[in-house]
Amino acid sequence: MRLGFTVAPSTVWLLLDRVGIEPAPHRAGLTWRQFLSAQAEAILAADFLHVDTMLLKCLYLLFVVELAIRRVHIPGVTANPTGTWASRLATCSWIWQTATSSSSS
Repeated sequence: MRLGFTVAPSTVWLLLDRVGIEPAPHRAGLTWRQFLSAQAEAILAADFLHVDTMLLKCLYLLFVVELAIRRVHIPGVTANPTGTWASRLATCSWIWQTATSSSSS
């Protein structure tokens, strides 16, 4: 929400200090990039895309990307996606990823 007032950071600090709220500590942890790199083995990204065929039909693809190796998998294609279809494929993709990562260890 924007109210149209410009407030200096020192004013915010002063108001928070008056009510006894300490400033947030400086975190010495990982940066977002370092965190993602460290967790990439366990992260899958999924999304949908649609493809228009030569017969003017629309097909929906669920694709999953293994971030660690940047491999793309297409676990399913349908002309009529439903929530049940998507959740079943997402679950199967997760089980598949878990199985392949544990067998390669």
